[in-house]
Amino acid sequence: MRQIVLDTETTGLETSDGHRVIEIGCVELINRRLTGRHFHQYINPQREVDPGAMEVHGITNEFLQDKPLFSAIADEFLEFIRGAELVIHNAPFDIGFLDYELKLEGERRAEELPNIESICSVIDTLIMARRKHPGQRNTLDALCGRYDVDNSSRDLHGALLDSEILADVYLAMTGGQTALMLQSENAQAGEQSNWISGEIVRVDRADLALFVRRASEQEEEAHEAYLDLLDTKSDGAIWRRRES
Repeated sequence: MRQIVLDTETTGLETSDGHRVIEIGCVELINRRLTGRHFHQYINPQREVDPGAMEVHGITNEFLQDKPLFSAIADEFLEFIRGAELVIHNAPFDIGFLDYELKLEGERRAEELPNIESICSVIDTLIMARRKHPGQRNTLDALCGRYDVDNSSRDLHGALLDSEILADVYLAMTGGQTALMLQSENAQAGEQSNWISGEIVRVDRADLALFVRRASEQEEEAHEAYLDLLDTKSDGAIWRRRES
């Protein structure tokens, strides 16, 4: 299964006020594993960024002046997401803005471009989180704390960073193991553990002494008495049936 975890940043909150997308960030999952492939692009919105939005993501008008227009990246973006299952936190917001951009681009080209849900299926992790944790805060930061996902680098919102964090949250929230951290045999004492994928690490048992504690005579007698009790209340203790 191919999934794309997606996030956007915008000039403001409403397309009805003419607000536009200024950043798209996507990371790819195949069979619940991060592949390392991503799509990331800043976009010149051809309008001013609202001060309130700038406080959230820190992206300034000056920074966006030399960035490409959405028209320059639309085809590459559509090709990257086409046919995938999109994973988005508060999907209506991002899908609404992307569909708005595609509508404007279609008008510019005098041809109809597909809307997002005609080429992708969508999972909304906010709805998923509200179902799993009703009555609790389900922001991305709150979910990071709940699922022990590191978001220490998230001082401001950013589309690529947030999509990477959301990927970890989604995998944790849906019960998937994201990685297995083992200590390499060659690692020195105090050295940070290596990430190992698909490698069998064998434990050196030469100096490994295991203490085996045997049941005492009194404990064995108490166990037998309990089995006698089970015999009187059922058709016989399963342990004794197996021994016979």
